[in-house]
Amino acid sequence: MKFAVFGAGGVGGYLGARLADAGHEVHLIARGDHLAALQSSGLRVESIAGDTAVDPPATDDPAAVGPCDCVLFCVKSYDTREAASALGPLLDDDTAVVSLQNGVDNEAWIAEEVGADHVVGGVAYIFSTIAEPGVVEHTGGPARFVYGELDGERTPRIEALDDALSSCTGVEAVLADDVRVELWRKFCLICAQAGMTATTRLPLGEIRESEASWTMYRRLMEEVSAVARAEGVDLPEAVVDEWCEFVRDLDPEMYSSLHYDLTHGKRLELDALHGSVVRHAERVGVAAPMNEAVHAILRPWAERT
Repeated sequence: MKFAVFGAGGVGGYLGARLADAGHEVHLIARGDHLAALQSSGLRVESIAGDTAVDPPATDDPAAVGPCDCVLFCVKSYDTREAASALGPLLDDDTAVVSLQNGVDNEAWIAEEVGADHVVGGVAYIFSTIAEPGVVEHTGGPARFVYGELDGERTPRIEALDDALSSCTGVEAVLADDVRVELWRKFCLICAQAGMTATTRLPLGEIRESEASWTMYRRLMEEVSAVARAEGVDLPEAVVDEWCEFVRDLDPEMYSSLHYDLTHGKRLELDALHGSVVRHAERVGVAAPMNEAVHAILRPWAERT
């Protein structure tokens, strides 16, 4: 298959390297110092699942790539609309654009630019970042990628994507029965983890040790799950308990990408996280005071960058 990775950072770079190793045609779309390093020295992945180095073509111009079977769309959520507007040269009639981003609104935003027929939902469970230009570091997480057509249909293109990802070393590939459930399932977790580590400026371990903070962590997830069900998403009732059990075993020094961006003066994905919860909650008439509080606390910081 021919893949374009739009946003070859921690998630996109990792998947692009694994797909290239599996023999697929991969084109990386990046910018800045990272792009320069990709063009001069290729992409190196340092991973707990095994290191690799590949040298696929890299560019900042989608027109230089041309139509693809699949676009892995991995930009930050605040760049979704602008990046989606540049997808045209990558699209053929049946090209799949797979969003592997934080939040539950990206698929709709992409569809506004390229049409809903192109859009595929996806969820990434991986801790990976650009360690330095041209180098992606995978430090944890199962490297589990869940994806599916938004209507649940088993189309030839989604089965081809499943075959491609399943052939990759270091990738746990899962074709979802209902990818909307998977999007909201992860949204529960990231709103709690991002919200609490960013507002307290403290790691997960100290949040777990504070009864009040751990209660708020759980309530953030409960609110998101209530909004999901009001939206008509068949989210299991046990999802909050399952995530709480999972989080109890995580590294106590863990933070979140939202905390990293906040403490390094970078632009925040707040609008796609707690801002999104507040908007959805208002629309369906569900109370979400914990998410409102996180959004209100972090809003001035988001407006700084």
